[in-house]
Amino acid sequence: MEAAFVKTFRPLIALITLVLALVATPVAAYESKPVAEQGQALTQPKININTADAETLASQLKGIGQSRAEAIVAYREAHGPFTSVDDLTAVRGIGQRTLEQNEGLLSVE
Repeated sequence: MEAAFVKTFRPLIALITLVLALVATPVAAYESKPVAEQGQALTQPKININTADAETLASQLKGIGQSRAEAIVAYREAHGPFTSVDDLTAVRGIGQRTLEQNEGLLSVE
């Protein structure tokens, strides 16, 4: 009886083993990379809102087009450097949602 059971389920067991091996291989390869390499594609250099030009702001930030980028630069030139990222909300057309969309991308250093 045991031999018949093994013969019947051998292809199924082989298929399950193959699927598990295929799934585990990419995960193991990813985990073996150095931590710096794992997040490399996810990280982006921070944009200093006190030194970036309008083109950089418009092209690198979400929800910031050319006119808002120019408004940031004009505000900075009129009022001096930003002391915190939250100060961007003083620029017309930039609210908390825009800051949230760009969280982690902005700096004042």
